[in-house]
Amino acid sequence: MSVNETAGTYPNFGGKVGRVFATSESWWPERPSAPEGAPNVVVILCDDLGYADTSPYGSEISTPTVERLAATGLQYTDFHSTPMCSPTRAALLTGMNPHAAGVGTVAHSDPGFPGYAMELADDVITLPETLQANGYATYMVGKWHLAKDSDQSDAGPRHSWPCQRGFDRFYGFLDGFTNLHQPHRLVRDNTPVETDTYPDGYYFTDDITDEAIAMVRAGKASAPDQPFFLYVAHGAIHAPLHAKAKDIAAQQGNYDGGWDELRLRRFARQKELNVVGNDVVLAPRNSELNNDVDPWDDLTDIQKSLYARYMEVFAAMVTNVDENTGRLLDALDEMGELDNTIVIFTSDNGASREGEMVGTSAYMVHLTAGDEIESDYERIDLIGGPRTSPHYPRGWAMAGNTPFRLYKINTHAGGHTVPFLISWKNASFSSGELRTQYAHVSDIFPTLLDLIGIEAPTTRNGIAVKERTGSSMATTLREASAPPQRTEALYEMIGHRGFYRDGWEVVTLHQPFTPFSDSEWELYNLTNDRTELNNLAESEPEKLAELIAAWNDAAWDGQVFPLDEGTGLKYVLRPPRTEIFQEPLSVWPGTPTLERWRSLQLIWLSSFRFEAPITVSENSLGTIAAHGDQSGGYALYLLEDRKPTLLFNDGRGTMTLLEGPSLDTGDHVVECAFDAIGGNTWKLSLTVDGVCVDAHPEVPMLYAMSPFEGISVGRDPRSPVWWERYETHGSFHYNSPQGAVRWIPGPKAPDQPEDVVGLLRMIGAKFE
Repeated sequence: MSVNETAGTYPNFGGKVGRVFATSESWWPERPSAPEGAPNVVVILCDDLGYADTSPYGSEISTPTVERLAATGLQYTDFHSTPMCSPTRAALLTGMNPHAAGVGTVAHSDPGFPGYAMELADDVITLPETLQANGYATYMVGKWHLAKDSDQSDAGPRHSWPCQRGFDRFYGFLDGFTNLHQPHRLVRDNTPVETDTYPDGYYFTDDITDEAIAMVRAGKASAPDQPFFLYVAHGAIHAPLHAKAKDIAAQQGNYDGGWDELRLRRFARQKELNVVGNDVVLAPRNSELNNDVDPWDDLTDIQKSLYARYMEVFAAMVTNVDENTGRLLDALDEMGELDNTIVIFTSDNGASREGEMVGTSAYMVHLTAGDEIESDYERIDLIGGPRTSPHYPRGWAMAGNTPFRLYKINTHAGGHTVPFLISWKNASFSSGELRTQYAHVSDIFPTLLDLIGIEAPTTRNGIAVKERTGSSMATTLREASAPPQRTEALYEMIGHRGFYRDGWEVVTLHQPFTPFSDSEWELYNLTNDRTELNNLAESEPEKLAELIAAWNDAAWDGQVFPLDEGTGLKYVLRPPRTEIFQEPLSVWPGTPTLERWRSLQLIWLSSFRFEAPITVSENSLGTIAAHGDQSGGYALYLLEDRKPTLLFNDGRGTMTLLEGPSLDTGDHVVECAFDAIGGNTWKLSLTVDGVCVDAHPEVPMLYAMSPFEGISVGRDPRSPVWWERYETHGSFHYNSPQGAVRWIPGPKAPDQPEDVVGLLRMIGAKFE
């Protein structure tokens, strides 16, 4: 490019003489452009969808859109995720084993190890970053779950949020799951969406589908020739199991026969569809230690009715995902974009066992609350709606993973064998066929680059990026008889280990608080034993030793260590910078809801109190402060007759109220104290102007993931702590002046160890 300078005068705004420049050619900075005719890409990732939970894989659940993808594309029968959601998302978006990308387990920890940084590493390039650099528009809706929980507040940092990792647009949630009827915290691009009350009939899966269609339409209206990448990361079908009433009603009675009968029917259908070969044997009912399932016929009538309801809601969620997938595809078809769009449909892990033996109507608290079948049954008609947070028993997860053993989290086949369908009408590969080659979620990234015909950048922000470990599946797409491009795969999750090589597999079912030893390894020849029934560890010692050594080498290379010996140490280790989150905090009226994890640090396993200065007039009424929702929480209100009232919701439908006398008009300070007295309980007290006006001796301490809504001052937004007040007053804003509410964390309970980290390290050292 040449630039010719021509002398002359030009009166600028200051009246001074300037210069006139003429160029022999125009110049603009180069912008990345996609290859001519490059396809759009849509990746649809379900959460906790089991191998057998859609109709092309043997399910009785009607999923015509998934069938449509199978008919117009290819269906893989030996495709593998990781055994957990965050690691699968990391592997999908980076083309790497998840530990190497920095996300070895769910993003609810920050223990200081590179394989468990719980955010995508700086030296790892993502699929959207790669496509963006090659001229694509990049959109995401749904669940992210690839940023540390401590980095999800309004203060960030945002370096591992979607728009900082390659997405032009994002709408969804950053956390591991949400309330599908009343999401706890939505984010648009880099900004939390401050919703006060959701409209009647709101449902998250519908919402993100609307947003996805709008993003694509807006992009195509502005730049019709620009291809797009759309990542639809569903919050469904993860707990809490929430569905629309009409969808639940359509499933009524479908699961009264129980999980044993369902597995047999699904397995028979899989045989008919040739999804499993004639030589495949259905694994027996899971009976492994701490993973067993009761025979359906041994259950009580109450259990059968309750458990069937859970599964009806789950099936309703699946049908809604399918319906919304159809809406998305129809919108693309209407725009003339579908034929040149690569569509991928898969799941992030096998069906989830997190409901454990008996399930729950209170997912946020059930892991620490014990079995509550009777109280769950009392709320059976509410299950699936906004007032409960259910999860089904692991018997249904066993059926979801038919014909394989075990569940999500496990490195046995049930934990990571998932559906995978790919459709591209403009492609030259066949449609309506099965593919039996072994493949892995980290193979999606290199496969897409191969199909589009582009290269990934070799640096990111001036840093050389790690080499991807995924292998392109392109040859198997084009040829059914092509050899699998992947010959090895590494697995690890919370101490469970696995390694695949050329049809052979070693795997462990690690029991917490036991040593990691070679004796726990199982060996299987998957070419004739896909359901892992014939353990060859004793009869094939050389192959066993070879694959154990291969696992160790791959684990050292892939940042898998340190292993989790069952103490949960990785979940309590936090960097010193987070200590400030346990300091007293004032929250002013009008402040957007304080993020969930940030709020939780003020009350976590300890005593705490909060002080609320308020001004009371004749007609004062409303919420002074609220922390939590229908899955558990507490709130302070000023009710009719100016009575201060503290309400505690244990997450299972039990409400505890403390009430003070009518307040005189004027200024007052109301204080609520939660004293941790041991035994996982709080003693509650309500104080007005320094005088205790009511107390309650014992309520169950909220922990696990509760309270799930963060702190709000002056209102009780979205999913309320107190449903009856929500029905009559909505988010129930306080209608008079009030000052900042101050939370003051207190001491741990007397039966809590002083040094939790030190204790867990000492326990864990015994099993290293």
